[in-house]
Amino acid sequence: MTYEQQKRILDLVVATSLIIAFLPFWLIIPLLIFLDSGWPVIFVHKRVGKNGKDFELYKFRSMVLNADELLHNGNHRLLRKFKRGDWKIAAKDDPRITPLGRFLRSFTIDEFPQLFNVLKGQMSMIGPRAYVRKELEEQSKKYPETKKYIPHILSVKPGITGPWQTSGRNEIPFAKRAEMDAAYAKKKDIREDLLILWRTPAAMLSKW
Repeated sequence: MTYEQQKRILDLVVATSLIIAFLPFWLIIPLLIFLDSGWPVIFVHKRVGKNGKDFELYKFRSMVLNADELLHNGNHRLLRKFKRGDWKIAAKDDPRITPLGRFLRSFTIDEFPQLFNVLKGQMSMIGPRAYVRKELEEQSKKYPETKKYIPHILSVKPGITGPWQTSGRNEIPFAKRAEMDAAYAKKKDIREDLLILWRTPAAMLSKW
């Protein structure tokens, strides 16, 4: 059995198991989001997937309704802060996040809907970060030494969790993150996938 076949089986088993295990969340969380800040409860965001193909990534909405517009057109100071931080800043520094959204993010609950991206074959449980195209383009210009890593990163499916998510997340600069993602993509080791999966719960709880 090839690595890709092993990984697809792992993805289907883990994603399906988690969807069933957290069944109450699919009822309670959407209701709480709706009561807190209205509809829609799912945030759909375009990301770059395998082979550079765009796909729609799902999340429970943790921000105000016009979050993207506020960042790119309404709050230039916040946009500069994002760029200085390699497009990652702490949730406490982002005024667009709702009070409920801060709770969801603190336990990574907002990312649960990505399990359906996994079932659809757009993502894997373990893989490089699902980058926003504009972010990837700007960061590779800011850090030209990372351009050699991009083809490797885009040669595999992005993951819900991965090497950078279990090794420091926001504290890791883009250049190091890209290097880690590329090294993971080249390795293709199911034992590495299982190790990252094992480390993920502790990494999630460390955010709180």
